[in-house]
Amino acid sequence: MKTKIQKTIATFSIVAFEPETDSLGVAVQSKFLAVGSVVPWARAGAGAVATQAMANYNYGPRGLDMMSEGLTAEETIESLISSDEDREHRQVGVVDARGRVATFTGLECFDWAGGITGDHYTAQGNILVGKETVEAMARAYEETDGDFAARLLSALDAGQGAGGDSRGKQSAALLVVREGGGYGGDNERVVDLRVDDHPEPIRELIRIRGLHTLYFGETAPDDVIAIDGDVRAEVADALLRAGYLEGPYAGDEDLFDALSAYVRTENFEEREQRRGYLDRAVLDYLKGQG
Repeated sequence: MKTKIQKTIATFSIVAFEPETDSLGVAVQSKFLAVGSVVPWARAGAGAVATQAMANYNYGPRGLDMMSEGLTAEETIESLISSDEDREHRQVGVVDARGRVATFTGLECFDWAGGITGDHYTAQGNILVGKETVEAMARAYEETDGDFAARLLSALDAGQGAGGDSRGKQSAALLVVREGGGYGGDNERVVDLRVDDHPEPIRELIRIRGLHTLYFGETAPDDVIAIDGDVRAEVADALLRAGYLEGPYAGDEDLFDALSAYVRTENFEEREQRRGYLDRAVLDYLKGQG
C-alpha cells in the first residue's frame, strides 16, 4: 500500500472580524498552487478559519460548524487539534463571530513558524523569512484606513514586504463574508477572489479587488453626475470610439440607449443610474477605453 504524502502549505495569513460591519475575513499568500482552495474559510454569524502548514482541510468546515454551535475561537482550536495525531505539523488561525481570536502552531512546523494576535485578528505563517512577516501584518492591519477588505490586503502586502514565504510567491486569496452582503443581497460573500498562479499574486489580488470594487461597489451621492455639457461630449466621444454610436451627432435618446447598452455589456448594472445620469467611476472607466 502506498503511503500518501501530504504537501506542506507554507504560507502566511490574517484572519479577522470587523465589529463595525459584523464582517469576517481571511487573506492569504503562499508558494503553493491555488492556496485559496484550501486555506481560507468563513461563515457569517459563525467565524473564520485559516488552516495551513501540513493543512488539515477539514479544520475549515468543522471549525465553522463548531463556532456556529457556540464554541469560542480558542475552544474550536482545542477541539480540532485534540484528536489530530498530526497536530504538531498543523497551523491554524481562528476568529469567532464575537471577535475572539486564537492561533496554533505545531512544534514540528518548519521554521520560521508562529503567530500573533490582536484586537479581533490573528496573523500566522510558516516557512517564513522570519517573525517580521507576521509583525508587519499586524501593524499594517491596525494602522491602515479603508474598508475591511482593503485592510486585510494591506496586511498581506506588508507581510510580503517584510519577507513573506521564504520559498517565494505563487498564489493568494481574499475572502470576506457578511450576512446579506453578497451580490444581490441574498448571500454572504462580500468578496471571494483568488489568484491561483502568478509571479506577483498579492499585487494581482489587489488589482482584481479594485475591479471588484468598480463593478460592485456602491455609488456615493456625490458621484452621480448629469450627462450634459462637457460630460455629455465626453460620453458621446467614448461611446463612439467603443462602437456603441454610429456617428458623432447622436440625440439624447440614442446616446442614453447606447450608454445603457454599454453598462449592461460591461456588467456595470450595480452602478447604473436613472436615465440622463451617470456614475463617475463608470465615466472614468469608459473614457479610459479605446
